[in-house]
Amino acid sequence: MADLFWYQYALIGLIFCWSGFVRSSLGFGGAVLALPFLLLVVNRPLIFLPLIAVHLLIFSSWIAWQGHRQAKLAGGDTARDGNIDWRYLGKALSIMIVPKIIGVVGLLTLPASLMTTVIFTIVIIYGASYALNRPFRSNSKVVDVVLLALGGYVSGTSLIGAPLIVAVFASHVAKHQLRDTLFVLWFILVVIKMVSFIIAGVDLQLIHHLWLLPCAWVGHMLGERVHRYLVGARSEVFFRVLGAVLVLVSVVGLVASPH
Repeated sequence: MADLFWYQYALIGLIFCWSGFVRSSLGFGGAVLALPFLLLVVNRPLIFLPLIAVHLLIFSSWIAWQGHRQAKLAGGDTARDGNIDWRYLGKALSIMIVPKIIGVVGLLTLPASLMTTVIFTIVIIYGASYALNRPFRSNSKVVDVVLLALGGYVSGTSLIGAPLIVAVFASHVAKHQLRDTLFVLWFILVVIKMVSFIIAGVDLQLIHHLWLLPCAWVGHMLGERVHRYLVGARSEVFFRVLGAVLVLVSVVGLVASPH
């Protein structure tokens, strides 16, 4: 990522600001809602996935720790139960771990052009579900297992399995524990990914964290301010517009990407 034009760096900075905003405001989506835009700037997933992974490690651990402190200060049921549902987290990880590893192997062995096509296709499905106001839902144990396994695999290939995973966790984890439980899950899944990157010798783009982390932090702070509003309002218009934009961007990316 050393030979880009100035406007490409500017666009990447803005997209990472957007990624931080989405991550802190929704509790997920920092990758799935940013990666399609990043691939339109530079069509190489392995450039951006290590950057997104490091941001997930930093911000997910920070938010989960803040949630732990707030739970202790709140007292009552929140303090007694904690801000993380460790029981269900362990159960879900036992289902997701093997598909996760398979997905990581696929990412590191398949051609970049094929992975880009897979990523854009997945995002189109997600975007369409938002635009049509029909997000993924889990209604049975069998569906739970299928969604968690598929979410683990997609997370292994591209870090964008969150909508599938959230569909299951939202049905089994208490509302006051959901956000922080998800952030701990993201942390664990991303650690697996980062280890695989290091073993495979993938360039982690460490120098670019010096300027991209502040960009993501700005978005993070803005997202924290609107988190309560989005959770309380559940704005259908917001998600429908977001879904439509994702579909449009991904279609453009599929058309423009080399085959």
